[in-house]
Amino acid sequence: MFTPEERARLRSGLLEYAASDQRISGAAITGSAAAAHEDRWSDIDLAFGVGNPAELSNVLADWTAYMYHRHLALHHLDVRSGEWIYRVFLLPGTLQVDLAFVTATEFRALAPTFRLMFGEANEPRHVPPPPPGDIVGLGWLYALHARTCIARRNVWQAEYMISGIRDTALALACIRHGLPAVHGRGMDLLPGGVAAQFEGSLVRQLDTAELSRAFRVAIQGLLSEIRSIDEELAGRLQEALTGLIEAPR
Repeated sequence: MFTPEERARLRSGLLEYAASDQRISGAAITGSAAAAHEDRWSDIDLAFGVGNPAELSNVLADWTAYMYHRHLALHHLDVRSGEWIYRVFLLPGTLQVDLAFVTATEFRALAPTFRLMFGEANEPRHVPPPPPGDIVGLGWLYALHARTCIARRNVWQAEYMISGIRDTALALACIRHGLPAVHGRGMDLLPGGVAAQFEGSLVRQLDTAELSRAFRVAIQGLLSEIRSIDEELAGRLQEALTGLIEAPR
């Protein structure tokens, strides 16, 4: 396990390396460190602007080689969001390093957690939370598949789908309470009573009776959250969703 001191040294070294790379037009610390909320388990989040768009792929390749050769990265993956490419590295000691690259014309704060370290950034453009309607759609889609998986005795897939119902409902709750709704970041900040209604949706063992029980709780929680944001939509979905848990298995 990495230490906070090792993490701080590596972050400083990466920023120094960026400052020496003439292709980098700006650099920022993002994530929990930018908001002074870093703890023992926080990863490194850095964002970089690339001055010449034609150099973006070369910058990515060179930085990737640097992370493997200089910092002994074990693996990496890319996450794309709009114009940004987030190259996420796993280092020995289980330290995660997220390096985000974008052209200089798009280099800007997408959230309050953005601290410019050098160079220039464009005007902030904070990304809004996902539209609640899209999340509701995922909720009923998971519900349809959960019903089918239970009926087919596909117990592992059923558990996965029930977890999806719960996660979408909790995301709706996070939006309702002004909390981050992506990747579960706001779930542990929800009021206790809100989260407690979903405890019974946890699957305790893989048999159809237990899956059906957890499924009912998840559906009830999903409908409750839909009702909190859109009473009319909840009314339209009520019969279909409750019919899933009342249908013979």
